[in-house]
Amino acid sequence: STVGGEQLGLPGPQTGEGAPALPRDLSALSWMVSDADTGQVLAASNAHWPLPPASTLKMLFADTVLPTVPGTASHKVEPAELDGMGGGSSAVGIVPGQTYQGADLWRGVFLRSGNDAVHVLASMNGGVPKTVSDMQTRAEALGAKDTHVRSPDGYDAEGQVSSAYDLTLFLRSGLRNKDFKEYCSTADAKFPGGPNTKGKPFGISNTNRMLSGTGGVPKYPGLIGGKNGYTTHAGNTLAEAATRDGHTILVTVMNPQENKHDKVYTETRALLDWGFAAVGRAKPVGTLDPAKPSPTT
Repeated sequence: STVGGEQLGLPGPQTGEGAPALPRDLSALSWMVSDADTGQVLAASNAHWPLPPASTLKMLFADTVLPTVPGTASHKVEPAELDGMGGGSSAVGIVPGQTYQGADLWRGVFLRSGNDAVHVLASMNGGVPKTVSDMQTRAEALGAKDTHVRSPDGYDAEGQVSSAYDLTLFLRSGLRNKDFKEYCSTADAKFPGGPNTKGKPFGISNTNRMLSGTGGVPKYPGLIGGKNGYTTHAGNTLAEAATRDGHTILVTVMNPQENKHDKVYTETRALLDWGFAAVGRAKPVGTLDPAKPSPTT
């Protein structure tokens, strides 16, 4: 049986009775729109397709490791902790030998998608192999059966996949943690400096352009935040949460096929708008609470 309901296992766009027309020009290989509060999946397309997640997998990393490595932790970085990062990895600028607060490292993860910050936090959690195992255990506990974790930072690795359904589970779970919610909703912050800045903190902006409003992407009204990702293998991936009129809508979009730099944001924006129009009107096509009875198709 399909996790979350049989309709979520069907190919192509799925909507229920009473749903408004879907946005036009959706090119993503997979997407899903859900109500965070009720757990209802309002619409989806190929929700369980196993696809490379890129840095959206950092949501699972944070949901798994934040309880163990809080913002109040302090850690001196050893050079070996930065070993094993993939070539061309995004980085916030961790300096070996320097001491960082956990909160700074977490801002490095959420704002700059820093794989260097992930590796240091993974070391603080007992090492990369243990963290990968912890993440897999956490995914299974959440009912995320499409996810196979190979790296803690989402960098492409053979066999590493997730799905729009699973990434939505990670965002929904993460938002229940006040620190996760604070970090993912932070648009700008200061990061501790190193030798290159003569020890002075430097500014960092969130690479989630729907939150920071950079790169020609307008901010989305009511956006809580989420996580974006990109690799050449995964394409663009994005999971966002927004609130309006007492409802919180979750949208996950994986790998739009139309080759425009902001396409993942325009499709996510359109699906958020659709979700707010559909909530309370559309019969759900599935549930984010697999233990509960799923809607009949």
